[in-house]
Amino acid sequence: MNLASLWRAAAQHRLFWPVTALIALLALNVPFTPGFFEVHLKNGHLYGSLVSIVLFGSPLILVAIGMTLVIATGGIDLSVGAVVAISGALACLVVSKQADQDSVAGVLLAFALALAAALVCGAWNGLLVARLGIQPIIATLILMVAGRGIAQLITSGQIITVNSDSYSLIGGGYWLALPFALFVVAFVAALSAALTRRTALGLLIEAVGGNAEASRLVGIRARRIKVMAYVFCALCAGVAGLMISSNVSAADGNNAGLWIELDAILAVVIGGTSLSGGRFHLGGTVVGALIIQTLTTTIYTIGVPTQANLVFKAVVVIIVCLVQSPAFRAKAFRARAKRSGPVPRPPGTPADAAHMEVSS
Repeated sequence: MNLASLWRAAAQHRLFWPVTALIALLALNVPFTPGFFEVHLKNGHLYGSLVSIVLFGSPLILVAIGMTLVIATGGIDLSVGAVVAISGALACLVVSKQADQDSVAGVLLAFALALAAALVCGAWNGLLVARLGIQPIIATLILMVAGRGIAQLITSGQIITVNSDSYSLIGGGYWLALPFALFVVAFVAALSAALTRRTALGLLIEAVGGNAEASRLVGIRARRIKVMAYVFCALCAGVAGLMISSNVSAADGNNAGLWIELDAILAVVIGGTSLSGGRFHLGGTVVGALIIQTLTTTIYTIGVPTQANLVFKAVVVIIVCLVQSPAFRAKAFRARAKRSGPVPRPPGTPADAAHMEVSS
């Protein structure tokens, strides 16, 4: 197999273009930060730009994994940012009310209550969408607005701060020299992949997303699958909320998880999952989330003005999506072939064969 064949085979893999875009974004930082790829070990902890990208991108990866399964069922969840705020606010409130904030039992209680609240939010979304038949974008928009208000009610409109080493472990702690959040993300990603690719669950989700009515007629409990997807998505958002509040040792009901739902949707789309539902790609979603986080880091690294960073981010995302689009690449190569003119044919080659060569 020659080099051209290897290139074509690699380019056909669904992760080729997302990974290429990620590498290009990482390389863009090198001229502005010469030691961008350096990783240092200090006090038993790994430090560096790459470690920071993984650490700060962990909440987005979690939310995007949950969002992938919801989108695969043909739905969407705009309330994950509100669930992030509720989870972090409730956990910080419980920890702050304890006499010993470093108590492991108290921190575990805070985690349990926060995740229980996230599960209730997911069940609420699933009830509205699957049982009452409300459009997903409207059903989750309700919690997106109301949930942000609930988070502010929990915090009384103030920023709740905590001083607990046990609580800061999940979002800002280290284990085996790596950020503890990385292990949480790896566990959730591996569990999601095992459940959806090693069991029939993934096929059922794709069937529901492809045609919910047809899947119901063949005996698949489409409503139950949808409810499970929304509950799982909310659970991922709840863990992300714990990570974000743990990393800064504070909970802000107004700004925590703000617009993370849009970044999660972008990560899912960049990863190759269609918004129309059906087939989904968890690996692509993880790469897409890393692209979004790397882009955020790049914006600050190259010194894009604050008032223009959202526009810059939107332009880069559009470019990444176009590069990954097979239809766009086909049109671009076709236009390039037309500009370069017809391919010279060897002597004795029939005209129709030469025409086929140009078309190919």
